[in-house]
Order: sequence, then structure tokens, then C-alpha cells
Amino acid sequence: MKRQTAILFVVTIVLMSTISLLSAPAPESGDWTMRKSDEAGKVEFSLMQSSKHHNSQNSSTWPVTAFAGLDSATAARHDVRFTITRDAGKFDCDGFLVNGEGAGIFHFTADGRYTEAMAGLGFRGIDGEKQYEMAVQDVSVAFAREMAGEHLRGLDTDKLIEFRIFGVDSKFIHELRDAGLPADSSARLVEFKIHGVTPEFARWVKQQGYAADEEKLVELRIHGATPEFVAAMAKAGYSHIDLEKLIEFRIHGVSPEFVDDLAKQGYQHLDPEKLVEFRIHGVSPEFIAKIHDLGYTHPDPEKLVEMRIHNVTPEYIASMQAKGIKDLSVDKLVEMRIHGIE
Repeated sequence: MKRQTAILFVVTIVLMSTISLLSAPAPESGDWTMRKSDEAGKVEFSLMQSSKHHNSQNSSTWPVTAFAGLDSATAARHDVRFTITRDAGKFDCDGFLVNGEGAGIFHFTADGRYTEAMAGLGFRGIDGEKQYEMAVQDVSVAFAREMAGEHLRGLDTDKLIEFRIFGVDSKFIHELRDAGLPADSSARLVEFKIHGVTPEFARWVKQQGYAADEEKLVELRIHGATPEFVAAMAKAGYSHIDLEKLIEFRIHGVSPEFVDDLAKQGYQHLDPEKLVEFRIHGVSPEFIAKIHDLGYTHPDPEKLVEMRIHNVTPEYIASMQAKGIKDLSVDKLVEMRIHGIE
């Protein structure tokens, strides 16, 4: 009886061990590379992983302290073995280094406790691929808890990964809020980082007397309406321009240089809308100079736009003059083009 009990105990232990092994997350394998960085105490580190249904490559600057057991001091070629430990799992790395640079393979083992801890924070549905990405980007339980405490709209595991990639953290969020922005949208925070909407930029826009919402701030950065551009336009005589018009300036190429070149042709202090029209229709300083040489001195800005719309070019005017048709008004030239007179 005692012998049967002992056998049953051993079988139970074996079955439990087998079940534990079968239920444990399977390790992911891949390649790593390491290169020197210009930043002291850091390296350029890449992880590349490929499977039947998943391909992933991540390259970024890592602190040397992240690689436990790494011998980076030896200059000669040598084998290395080191570990990267994250809340989501562990990377066991083998390979070689030569003068601080090298490559090798890694095996990733997911930590089974991670998904349970994340689920407790409301982040559910983390599969093996997602857990691997969260380990690569170091989405820790503490970071997830910190972000959950910011009460952000649209916060999920994908956004947590994006936050780590682009550097969205509590400090950034609080500084944006101190600058007067809601900073409560996960997607918008990532946009801010991608396009360079900083707390400093938000404060500067406000100091200029503009009431710009978050979407408008992103537009300003996308189109390059920077403090430097605004200051240069103010120096050219266009200060306190409407934000929409500033964006139009950037879209259509109205620059301080363009304004200066127009002034040299005698067109100063044009309405902002007219500057945009000039750019849209191709009324350039070069065009004005050419028609001036053909006898058309300082036409009204509206007439210049009409000429471009109806293709009254310097070449067309010159061809008419060569035929003896001279001293035509701008209106007559436009009328001739409308009616197809060549």
C-alpha cells in the first residue's frame, strides 16, 4: 500500500511537471546586434525576431547597464553571455564582441505573472507576440499603472508600446497640462511626440496671443509654422497673422524671402490672402520682372492674378508685340487669351 502510494505520488509529480512545462510560454528566439553609440554609457542595440506569423525588428539606444553579465571592457574578440530582464520576460543572449561591437542570438522567455498583473490594471488580451513587444519596449507593470493613473482616453496595450517608443511619460503629460492643454488623449499624445508639439511650443503659441487647440498645434508643427518662421514673417511686416493663414503661408510657400522679393518689384504690404493667391497662381517676382520689361509697369495685384489664370505669359505678350500688336491693356490681353487669339 505504501509502495502504491509512493508510485502514485511520483506519477503525480511527473504529471504536474509535464503540465507546467506544456503551459509555460514558449521561448522566442532571434538575433541581436550591438554597435557603439556616440552617447557615453550607451550602445546601439537591435533585436530581430522572425516566425511563421510574426516579424519584429527593434533598434534603439540602450544603457550598457541593461545587459547583466556583459563583458564590454575586453577589446579582443571574445564570447559573451548576458541577460536582459524585463517585467514581461527575460532575454538570454549569447554571441561575441570585438572592441565593443558584435552579434549573436537570443532566447526570450515570457514571464507568466506579467499578463495577470497587467489584467489587474485593465490591460487584457496580451498574447505571446504582444508580450514579446512589451518586453522589448520595456512596458513595465509600474509604467502601465502610472499611465492608467493619468486617466487617458484610448489607452490600451498598443498605446503603451507607442508611449515607450516615442517617449510619452507622466512628466510630458503633466508639463502639457501645465501649459494649458487637456493632454487626455492617448493618440494625441503620440501625435505630439511624432510632430514635435512640446510644452514649450504650446506655451509659446499661447504667449503670442493665439488660442490654439491640440489639433491646431499639430497642424502648425506638421507644416513648419515654427517660432522662427513666425518671427521672420513679423520682421517682414506680417505680425499677428491668423493661425490658419500662417499654415496657408507654409503650405503654399509664402516666405519672408518671397515677401522681400515682391517688395523689390514694388509690391509691398500686400494682404496676406493676396500673398497666398500669388503663390497658388504662380505670380512670382520673376514673372513681374519679365512683364515689366515688356512695358507693363506695376499692374494691379488682381490683374497679375488674372494674367496667370488665363495664361497671359511674357512669351505670349512678346509674340503679340512681334506681330505689331502693341500697347494692349492687361484686360485686352486676357480677353484675347479667353477667345483663343494667338
